Amino acid sequence: MVSVLYPHVGHGWLGAPGMWKKLVPAQVGPETQAVGEGPELPKGALEAWEAAVRFTLPGSGTEGPAKQENFILGSCGTDQVKGVLTLQGDALSQADVNLKMPRNNQLLHFAFREDKQWKLQQIQDARNHVSQAIYLLDNRDENYQFRTGAEVLKLMDAVMLQLTRARNRLTTPATLTLPEIAASGLTRMFAPALPSDVLVNVYINLNKLCLTVYQLHALQPNSTKNFRPSGGSVLHSPGAMFEWGSQRLEVSHVHKVESVIPWLNDALVFFTVSLQLCQQLKDKISVFSSYWSYRPF
Repeated sequence: MVSVLYPHVGHGWLGAPGMWKKLVPAQVGPETQAVGEGPELPKGALEAWEAAVRFTLPGSGTEGPAKQENFILGSCGTDQVKGVLTLQGDALSQADVNLKMPRNNQLLHFAFREDKQWKLQQIQDARNHVSQAIYLLDNRDENYQFRTGAEVLKLMDAVMLQLTRARNRLTTPATLTLPEIAASGLTRMFAPALPSDVLVNVYINLNKLCLTVYQLHALQPNSTKNFRPSGGSVLHSPGAMFEWGSQRLEVSHVHKVESVIPWLNDALVFFTVSLQLCQQLKDKISVFSSYWSYRPF
């Protein structure tokens, strides 16, 4: 019989020192006796564990409100757009953006309204998946004993699925059509209001906070251009077309600026380390489960 002492886990459980010593057996049966103290922690596990705290749900611990962090946006390829975005947890609480119009070098300035915040759905979703992984591990009694190796493998599969989904939310931004960007509530966050020929989009890509500004121009009814509406994309190119209201519009200029968020980089390490540890535990249990299933005596 497999007998694995189930750990009591907190919100920094994955990669936490000693966690995997607790997860593998305190009282062992033959299938898991040789597993020992479990996988060793890879380098960077402590830093990754600290990053996990960023993904706890509000009110789940004793920590106070998330601090505000300012990120200066920049790009090596353009100085048409400059600005600062203020991130507070999973929300943009402030934005201050300057846009230099290429046609006449006019400088436009726009900022978030004081009463508005913009939720970054990717961070929120990643946090929810981490919370679900924690729930899967923490919803049993502290002294619960697994009865079979298959039961442990099933749990690890479920945890790994949630961690993979969390990582994918940070590494795979949503593909949006231009009408979807135009209809987004983000366009109504600014004061003064954005000009009708400007669209903006904000998203996470790996460890970077990205701001994309699209400048548009209207296609005349007598235009000889073949109108082909663009599909969904993370980043649309100049020449992309779409229909909005009664107008047909084309993207004339695209400006992308970004800033690295250090703790997002740590979080991606956290997911990688956690998935490695889960897989190592699965491999060890599978090896010894197979051994005891097929031994000739």
